[in-house]
Amino acid sequence: MKKIIAAVACVVLLTGCAELQKVVNQLPQGTTTGVLSQQQIGNGLRQALDNGIKNQVAKLTAKDGFYRNELVKIALPEELKAVDKGLRKIGLNKLADEGLKAINRTAEDAVKTATPIFVNAVKGMSFNDAKTILLGEQNAATSYLKGKTNTALYSQFNPVIKKSFSKVGADKVWSNLISKYNSIPFVKRVNPDLTDYVTSEALKGVFTMIAVEEKGIREKSGLRNTDLLRKVFALQDKY
Repeated sequence: MKKIIAAVACVVLLTGCAELQKVVNQLPQGTTTGVLSQQQIGNGLRQALDNGIKNQVAKLTAKDGFYRNELVKIALPEELKAVDKGLRKIGLNKLADEGLKAINRTAEDAVKTATPIFVNAVKGMSFNDAKTILLGEQNAATSYLKGKTNTALYSQFNPVIKKSFSKVGADKVWSNLISKYNSIPFVKRVNPDLTDYVTSEALKGVFTMIAVEEKGIREKSGLRNTDLLRKVFALQDKY
């Protein structure tokens, strides 16, 4: 019961408006925060997601934001692991290292360009959007945002990734790398779609970091940096 009430206090998008209001009305009166309206709770959730974008996603845009962050570092796809291994066997370790770094540099640059896409996605949330978020999950709001926006974000983010590949020089690195590998006798030639792969992995990294911020706000009152956040998540603390 404690877990269920806490989750209702944290996430406005768990149920339809009528169901949420019914539960909210059952919360005890006379607390320091009072009973918050579903609109206030919804706005608090949006603020939490905004914080995730500002505080965590912004870190991904810095140099090594992906490459040195083990939570989101983009590894090579299965198809290219053989490429990496083959190049290292013939002494091209540096080229192999450059290939891995290049795809992470692409993601770092692309996320910087695409941050407004994520901000607009948060602003576009409505009360009726979320019907399937599980109660009590620490990343419930992030999961909602991902499920609701991932397809649209992918279509917008893919051309950004493609442009960033060229901007950071990753296209030339990988063209050279693949050419070198395919010239090795008896290997199976490869021609991977790295734009598609890096798009998916970069989006995964973005949602991972938003979830980090959401979990922090749920667990640490010091991260609730607005009055509304403190009021909304204080309900969770009490129950």
